[in-house]
This record gives sequence, C-alpha cells and structure tokens, in this order.
Amino acid sequence: QVQLVESGGGLVQAGGSLSLSCAASGSRSDIRTMSWYRQAPGKSRELVAVISNSGTTNYLDSVKGRFTISRGNAKNTVILQMNSLQPEDTAVYYCCQLSVSRIAYWGKGTLVTVSS
Repeated sequence: QVQLVESGGGLVQAGGSLSLSCAASGSRSDIRTMSWYRQAPGKSRELVAVISNSGTTNYLDSVKGRFTISRGNAKNTVILQMNSLQPEDTAVYYCCQLSVSRIAYWGKGTLVTVSS
C-alpha cells in the first residue's frame, strides 16, 4: 500500500509563492504519472498539473506560466512550485500517483489559502 504525504501548504498573500511537496512511502517502480489536483470550497476537484515518468508535463490553463511541476530528488517525490498566487488558487491541494496498472493513490491534501 502506498501512502502519500503532502506538505508545504499555508497562507500567502496574492502575488506570493508556495512550494508543495508530496512524498510516497516505500519505493515503487510502477508509478506512471504523478499529479496535483485541487478542490476549492463548493467546487469539483480539478487536475492542476501532471508529470509522466518520461518527464512530460501538462497544466490546467489557468496555472500555466505560474505553476511548475517537477520530480523531487527522492524517488516518487513530486513538487509543485506555485508563483504569482491569486485568491482563486485557494483550495485543498491533493497529490495523486497513478500506477501502470491504473491504481490511483491519493494523499490527504494540504490547504493553500491566498489572501487578497
């Protein structure tokens, strides 16, 4: 069983930056993609950014140019660097890792609050 732990959330003023990190317990070699989702109050969960095991990245249109997803130094660690944060970025951010057998592992989420 894979356990994911997110860290790095918090309160920041508009225009500020935060870096989220997600670490997986154990060492797995069957992770296909690592991604970040977010869910704002009263809204559905949405995909923010994804990185494949080949390094290909994709982003939600509203965060392009502001957020960067990357792999951490430790295996199965993923980082989301968020710059120029806006109040509409306020949400709980979740890490998700998808295995080659299409099993999705989720973290418990970390809250990001952007004040105006």
